[in-house]
Amino acid sequence: MLIALLAICVGKPAIEPDVKPNRIDVDEIKENLIANNNTKYLESYAAKMLSYMNLTVSPCDDFYEYACGNWKLVKPERNSVPKNSRILEILYALIDKTEELLLSNSTLASELGYEKEMRIAQQFYNGCLNAELVPMPAADPAYLNLIRSIGGFPAVDGKRWQASNFSWFDMSSHLTNYGAKGLINEEIVQMHPFMPYFKLPELGFDYIVHSDTIATNDTNGYKMNERRMRVYLQKYGLSDEKITDVIAGVFAFFREALQIADRFDENNEKCDALSLTEDPFPLWNNYYDIAWGGLNFGENSDRFCDYYYNELDEVCAKHKPAVANYLAMKLIFSMDFKLDSSKFQRDYCTINLQKSLPLILNKLYLLKHFTDKTNTEISNIVVELRKSLVFLLENANWIYEDTRMEALLKESTIVAHIGSLKDDNLTDILIREMNNLTFVPGSYATNNINLRKFGVYMKRYNGFHHKELSSDTKPLDLLLGINTNAFYYLLDNSINVMAGILHPPAYHEAWPNSLKFGTIGYIVGHELSHGFDSSSSIFETIDTDRIDCYVNFFSNYRIPEINRTINGDRTKNENIADSVGLRMAMIAYKSHMKQLISKNSSSSVLKNERMPGLDLSPDQLFYVGFAQVYCADYKEEHYWKEWTDEHTTNKYRVLGTVTNDEYFAQSFNCPSGSLMNPNSIKCRLW
Repeated sequence: MLIALLAICVGKPAIEPDVKPNRIDVDEIKENLIANNNTKYLESYAAKMLSYMNLTVSPCDDFYEYACGNWKLVKPERNSVPKNSRILEILYALIDKTEELLLSNSTLASELGYEKEMRIAQQFYNGCLNAELVPMPAADPAYLNLIRSIGGFPAVDGKRWQASNFSWFDMSSHLTNYGAKGLINEEIVQMHPFMPYFKLPELGFDYIVHSDTIATNDTNGYKMNERRMRVYLQKYGLSDEKITDVIAGVFAFFREALQIADRFDENNEKCDALSLTEDPFPLWNNYYDIAWGGLNFGENSDRFCDYYYNELDEVCAKHKPAVANYLAMKLIFSMDFKLDSSKFQRDYCTINLQKSLPLILNKLYLLKHFTDKTNTEISNIVVELRKSLVFLLENANWIYEDTRMEALLKESTIVAHIGSLKDDNLTDILIREMNNLTFVPGSYATNNINLRKFGVYMKRYNGFHHKELSSDTKPLDLLLGINTNAFYYLLDNSINVMAGILHPPAYHEAWPNSLKFGTIGYIVGHELSHGFDSSSSIFETIDTDRIDCYVNFFSNYRIPEINRTINGDRTKNENIADSVGLRMAMIAYKSHMKQLISKNSSSSVLKNERMPGLDLSPDQLFYVGFAQVYCADYKEEHYWKEWTDEHTTNKYRVLGTVTNDEYFAQSFNCPSGSLMNPNSIKCRLW
């Protein structure tokens, strides 16, 4: 249409008019087209937001149900996942972008000098797409050969398996090389020298087990794990009688091993105290030999709870075949695609490649999809949030003046990384590592093993090479803009907003400011506040009553699905960050609107702050946007998985945050004494 209009203007009219014809403004036409597209998009997105809401519930009674109550009824169909939540929308947006990159003609990769590496990525991707992954071929010889090489599979190997040659700790060490967390739960410290550290192992497969969740054979915890093991063992042609016997042995091991962890408190402090009188567990050197090629981190080398592992060693000695069977199936579980249907295979293949080979995809994604316009807008939002943080620090009447000055100085030195951290030299080195990957045509199981081992190696890369890297080297997560992540990095006092998170429900450039500040603004505020929470060294004299308010408040939430209460102490810093972050975002939004109104008429500015078809004021839209970031559909096993996390379960995360927010109560006119505006004093740090 635009080309046709321009063509009309080219010809010379037969009769010269007295007045020159109006010149067509191409930029104006483009702006109108964009405006029309934005209007259609906003109408569509507003309808989606409305479909998630349960308007039969008052926002002052249960704001989570009001904002998210119908989401579980209209959510998109996805493959089984650890937790089905709206954050997955961002993940699937990145799947689409990643697939575009993988299916392209690789021109951009060639221009950057990564044609060979891109071809490797495409080989693994196409190999995955063309493989038969449903049902998962658990008995593939490649998997069995790997299992036999690291400890064996007595259920399958029978008398060929020798208990005298089996080391449960060595086999668990091998499992970490493939990202499988058997009886060693490895994480990586995100600072130089990037050494491993360890958490209490979580037993089970789809359902993390606790003593009471497998107390009988009719619990969901028992049934789900029993079903998973039975499926794997059937692939090896075992009789039903043999399978039942193997599964009974694994559960007997679970129940006795869980008795050790039951002696600890939820933060494992008792475990540390018990370890003070213990002899060091003697096998940790084996782990460093197997997982890190004998790399010695010196005095920094970590062990997890000598008491736990000394006790666990005695239990494992009594259940050697069961432990070996469990670890063998745990390795298979880590390799399993867990696909309900082949229609989800494309999603799985893309996610798997994105996790295993992120650097080259990240490089291309940032160049193709992260625009200067988006960079500028997010940078401006960060600036507004920092202004509101300064306001809160300046007006906190409970801190000493010298502490306030130290806090303001810290705020003034915060560095913002939008999109990702730039380190072209290290990024190039990491991408070139792909040339060490081996692709085997026709054997997806072998390629699956190779890809997972490579992915673990890349996660450990900085640790392997810490002696060559400077002490101020940043963790690799800062380089990965394709991540659905935003975070505060304590060591360099930086706020990091990754390009990958800038999709709905966190952000869209067409949204009104009210929605942007309630979503990405809140997320930025949450992360900024981590530099000023109870873990910050600045606030050793922090008002403990204010911290205890959050601890006690959230500890009163009971999750009926698992009959457990929120651990207010473990989750306190995340709960504080939610509360402070949302408050900061509202202050920043009000300040931003005041600036806009001073430059334009208030009526035109406020008109643009609503969503078409949603009967919400701008302030109300702000809070609904925040809540809908956390719309989720949990199953019982998901609650258990999150119960040990430092973040509160989504529903109570939203409820606890808005209940302690006076701006929320004002926005929805919640009467004093209502469930979302109780008479009790609201918890507030800043």
